[in-house]
Amino acid sequence: MSRLLIVSNRLPVNVDKRRGQLHFRRTVGGLATAVASYHDGGDSLWIGWAEVPAGRLDAAEKEHIRDRLLDEHHAQPVFLTADDIQHYYHGFSNKALWPLFHHFTQYAQFDPGFWATYERVNRKFRDAVLEVAEPGDTIWVHDYQLMLLPGMLRDRLPEASIGFFLHIPFPVFEIFRMLPWRAELLEGVLGSDLVGFHTYDYVRYFLASCRRILGAEDQFGRIAFRDRIVNADAFPIGIDFTRYAKAPLESRVRREAERVSRQTGQRKLVLSVDRLDYTKGIPDRLRAFDSLLERHPEWRNKVNLVCVAVPSRTRVEHYRALKRQVDELVGYINGRWATMDWTPVRYLYRSLPFHSLVGLYAAADVAMVTPLRDGMNLVAKEYVAASAEDGLGVLVLSEMAGAAKELGEALIINPNDRDATVEALNAALTMPEDEQRARNEAMHRRLRRYDVQRWAEDFLQSLRVTKRLQDEYDEKLLSAERRQALTDSYARAPKRLLVLDYDGTLMGIAARPENVRPDPELLQLLERLADDKKNDVAIVSGRERSTLEEWLGQLPVRLAAEHGAWLRSREGEWVTSGPLTNAWKERVRPLLEMFTDRTPGSFIEEKDFSLVWHFRKAHPDMAGTRVSELKETLVGMTGEMGLGLLEGKKVLEVKNQGVNKGQAAHRWMERAEPQFILAMGDDRTDEDLFEAAPEWAWTIRVGRGPSRAAYSLSSVDDARMLLWELAAEGDREPAEGLVRS
Repeated sequence: MSRLLIVSNRLPVNVDKRRGQLHFRRTVGGLATAVASYHDGGDSLWIGWAEVPAGRLDAAEKEHIRDRLLDEHHAQPVFLTADDIQHYYHGFSNKALWPLFHHFTQYAQFDPGFWATYERVNRKFRDAVLEVAEPGDTIWVHDYQLMLLPGMLRDRLPEASIGFFLHIPFPVFEIFRMLPWRAELLEGVLGSDLVGFHTYDYVRYFLASCRRILGAEDQFGRIAFRDRIVNADAFPIGIDFTRYAKAPLESRVRREAERVSRQTGQRKLVLSVDRLDYTKGIPDRLRAFDSLLERHPEWRNKVNLVCVAVPSRTRVEHYRALKRQVDELVGYINGRWATMDWTPVRYLYRSLPFHSLVGLYAAADVAMVTPLRDGMNLVAKEYVAASAEDGLGVLVLSEMAGAAKELGEALIINPNDRDATVEALNAALTMPEDEQRARNEAMHRRLRRYDVQRWAEDFLQSLRVTKRLQDEYDEKLLSAERRQALTDSYARAPKRLLVLDYDGTLMGIAARPENVRPDPELLQLLERLADDKKNDVAIVSGRERSTLEEWLGQLPVRLAAEHGAWLRSREGEWVTSGPLTNAWKERVRPLLEMFTDRTPGSFIEEKDFSLVWHFRKAHPDMAGTRVSELKETLVGMTGEMGLGLLEGKKVLEVKNQGVNKGQAAHRWMERAEPQFILAMGDDRTDEDLFEAAPEWAWTIRVGRGPSRAAYSLSSVDDARMLLWELAAEGDREPAEGLVRS
């Protein structure tokens, strides 16, 4: 039976060795809390670091830990050395990736030694997964510490179902590009089948980096990478809503809430709960509270801020400096405003047990969740869920938190705008109860519907859909059996027609059109195919005829230039495919020039009967916007002038209507009456070619993706290899009868 293998940096169980004894306890917070509730209810195995340094354990203790974790917690430990922890976790993960991904570039350290350890530890996790993985298992890798792991697993388990989820923000391209090992990380993540993020903004940033760093194009979030389709999508993580909604009814939590209320008295209670991390904006939160007391004196002695700061990465200097800053701010505010019977800020520098935390949620009138940048922030969702019973409480939420995309009924603020934060806090403290209930009820419905269980199921279901999509594409791949049938059919046919696209099929795509001149090996291949008297070889291309003549004119092949506007016979005579006109260019060219001026990196190519706007070297996001604008502008003009628009790979071509590769191929098919037809192409401009071919023809798309072609090949190299095989088969004696696909 297939299982779910959950792989994360830490296990949801902490193992500690004190005074020679091993102690086991469940961990809380973050990923452990979110995924553990799903893990506990299913057939799964969790693989991760148990936190106890391997150097403190002997072989027997490691075996004991492994057995107990497996028996009691369905977990498989990864043992890390002190050096691993220092350089992989505290080093690369939290001194390079964490600050960079949160846009705190001033804190990022790019140490090659950290990177080397990060690679080595990811291999340790790979080996731990390989030790337990079985056919049919689904592998779900989590977070920034393991971004290389999906690619490492793909190399060893090519058929595995692998998902990856990033629980922190993905940065914009201009920041991500700063990382020296940016390509390696993207390639690692793209070893998965499905990549998940909390918001669509992070998805867009990831796709932009894949395009601009790896050249991996996407279509509706589907990335073509190394002969595979990888899907990227947003899955906003939920919480165990029922647990937090019902917790205030438990006696232990209720007593805690009542104790807090007695201590607060008639004063309003504002709550701040976060890890002590520079991304959370705790100093800005304290300054906003100080400004509230300054600008709204009516709140002096009538409101308390409880600031819970959970210790984090206490050995890192940035965090120690942050601790000193927060301590000083708390002291400053209390020293400035406190009275004999009122201390404005109550500061707790520690983590809280569940009942104490939810007791605070239930007692608080307002929660301030105002990070400077945060992947999601589950505190916001937990606070809202804890108000499910009475519907009271106001959430002041930073727009920089992923949760703001879902909790739109909260008071959304820019944490860098202190004035707006102060006024939002004042509005929260004075909000009528009816309005509080109305806002919270809407958020309750959303959080109840999309809880952590639904989040996990949604991700895993999308992973299954992605695998089915890959299987559909794989079904079109020219398998060994189909390849043999094709070559047999080729060898037996007395008359053959080979219609071959050029760019992306016989030669790879280049940024500049002139950079894909045919290499000697390709010329030799085409000459060998064309010299076979049974073959009629035709090269169809969007290129202008002078280029095709220069590059391929010496070969005895047919040529179609400008997508079929010009046709050349095997003997070298060029003719137009019909009555064509150029008068329209004077109206269209100025429009293309205007868009070229507005889009750095784009340029215009003029052919005999068409104008082509190239945008391969332009900024992808800008080019996507511009091409949509240009198409919309051209539609009206082209319709009235009898023109057509043809969109290829990073090009938009304006040409005479009715001219396409399919028409040219259809003419040759009718005249030659071949018994074997092979049509090969790689993009949308070749779909007309596939459509024009009879059902029994061999139609092949080079690359993955939806197509009218019956079959597919993975790359230009694979396409050439097939053609070499056909050239070798050409010497076989024809057998009786003809074989068609």
